[in-house]
Amino acid sequence: MNHLPPAWGRPRDDVYGPYDPSYLNSNGPKTLTQSPVVTGTSVIAVKFKNGVVIAADNLASYGSLARFTDVKRLRPFNATTVIGIGGDVSDMQYIDRLLNSLDVTENYGSSGHNLNAKNLHTYLSKIMYKRRSDVNPLWNHILVAGLDGDGHPFLSSVDLLGTTFTSPTLATGFGAHLAQPLLRKLVEDEADVASITQEHAVTAVKECMKVLFYRDARSLDKYSIAVITKDGGVDLKQDEQLEGQSWAFAETIRGYGTQVV
Repeated sequence: MNHLPPAWGRPRDDVYGPYDPSYLNSNGPKTLTQSPVVTGTSVIAVKFKNGVVIAADNLASYGSLARFTDVKRLRPFNATTVIGIGGDVSDMQYIDRLLNSLDVTENYGSSGHNLNAKNLHTYLSKIMYKRRSDVNPLWNHILVAGLDGDGHPFLSSVDLLGTTFTSPTLATGFGAHLAQPLLRKLVEDEADVASITQEHAVTAVKECMKVLFYRDARSLDKYSIAVITKDGGVDLKQDEQLEGQSWAFAETIRGYGTQVV
């Protein structure tokens, strides 16, 4: 009998016959991800006069099950950029490995130039479009928040098709339906950004996270929030808790609890 480690766990050849590796050969078509399994929901962001605020909750849902409650979906990159990723968590981890590799290359490079938020958004948009063109997309919607080469606030998105979009307020997932209307009341267009302070932007984002927890079944009351400014760099807080929750509005919903429709 073969007692070497490579044979551990295999049936005995003298009892069951020699191992047939042909069972492992698949002659079927190559299959790719058709729908994500473990996903993260909304990422929301808004620009203000000196920078950008971005936030995302810490939940990764397994289908409709709130399975993983400590998944950080905001990823800082150097001192001027934060990437927020919604969608498939395994693809998010792949993107994070790409960013880690890029970060190492940049830190050990001799060019003397650092990638800013606009450069990083261009890089990610090319990655997403290339994977879409291969009919093997990364099932994510990404927000890139930070400062551009001139130190101005920068906020842009890219989705699984490689489609890019820039706006003073952006949101992914359910936040595109629930948070965007609230953020646009604060910042309607680029002209309004200069009048918005950091305090107003942070308050608005926290209020949106609360609304998403009320209304989005795939959200959580624990979240991460980052503020990117030219003077302060990246201020990332990863285990914030929603405060001042009130479910009194539920009593006015017809069909709620013991009400009769």
